[in-house]
Amino acid sequence: MQSKKMEKALNKQINEELFSSYLYLAMSAWFESRNLPGFAQWMKVQAGEENEHAMKIFNFIFERRGDVELEAIEKPQAAWKSPLDAFEAAFKHEQHISGCINDLMDLAISEKDHATQAFLQWFVNEQVEEEASADAIVQQLRMIGESKNALFMLDRALGQRQAD
Repeated sequence: MQSKKMEKALNKQINEELFSSYLYLAMSAWFESRNLPGFAQWMKVQAGEENEHAMKIFNFIFERRGDVELEAIEKPQAAWKSPLDAFEAAFKHEQHISGCINDLMDLAISEKDHATQAFLQWFVNEQVEEEASADAIVQQLRMIGESKNALFMLDRALGQRQAD
């Protein structure tokens, strides 16, 4: 059984993960409206992953005999200046989520909650991948600059992403 403090923090993280899913879905819609279906596909897959992360935490709380309390999900931003602006926002958001996961891990350590520490280690590792993935696309978009041909090629490449 975990402490109420840990349970409350995990419930907050469910909201963070669901907001992430919502944000990436909003980005997908924005890319779709800009006729960039590959970028939209990448973001749809990302939205699905974030929802899976929320469900991992949801199920873990119940495994520890806790209670899930869902809160309202904040409305995400709906428009960006450019594909680069959107991916810079995604990268910044992933850095925020990494900070949230680190805070959870710090709490689990301070509470001597070894089960939650072990559970959260997957998220710590996942955030390294999440940040690297978003940053790689930011760097590619910076490299191509204003080239419409390169943007088209990147759009095609990103469209190949499938859910795991």
